[in-house]
Amino acid sequence: MPPPQALPPPPQTSQTEITPPPAARIPITPVPRGGVSAEDLNYVATHKPILTQTGLATWYTAPYKGRKAANGEIFDDHALTAAHRTLPMGSLIKVTNLETGQSAAMRINDRGPFSGDRILDLTLASAKATGIYRSGLARVRMDVYETPKSINSGGRWCVQIGAFHNERAAKKLKKQLLRRYSEANVIEFPGEDSYWVRIRPEGDNRQIAEQIARQLRPSEGEAYLTRLD
Repeated sequence: MPPPQALPPPPQTSQTEITPPPAARIPITPVPRGGVSAEDLNYVATHKPILTQTGLATWYTAPYKGRKAANGEIFDDHALTAAHRTLPMGSLIKVTNLETGQSAAMRINDRGPFSGDRILDLTLASAKATGIYRSGLARVRMDVYETPKSINSGGRWCVQIGAFHNERAAKKLKKQLLRRYSEANVIEFPGEDSYWVRIRPEGDNRQIAEQIARQLRPSEGEAYLTRLD
């Protein structure tokens, strides 16, 4: 049996473009220092999960110092946190490595992974706590215990497309999409060893984002429905 989980240590415009409407700012969603609190661990130990998902998990690190996670806080390798595409920011989960039985509670504070059938990207601390650090990839069960916002209704959504290996290709797609979705906010931005394009429909509406994702052609890149808040 793996030992009980302990709290982590303290953390160390061109002429041809259509001008899209300004995108609403997403407020910061703080997580406890270190990712989880003693209250979080107690909650996981005394409650049943409200949702379970099984799939592949890997781990990642910030491509540069001071990079912000999607929740608005500085990314921290030493915090027990993870990235998921659609769970509300701040969701409390427990990740179990199905190969070793190791598990750890953590909070969602970032978005990803944007690759195939992977469901989670873990920080360095989360990967070590679940035995994924050395293997780099493992099949896991993710149990969701608490979400600050509804999973099934509301939320602020976008479609993320990529990854492009050069900025020119990302900007070319951005121009094409601006013509097709003039009511949306389309941006291109750098990721880790790649460039991405993101379409935010008016009002960050989920139904419109889903419709856009269905309409995109495979040649435009792999599309991921992603929650922003």
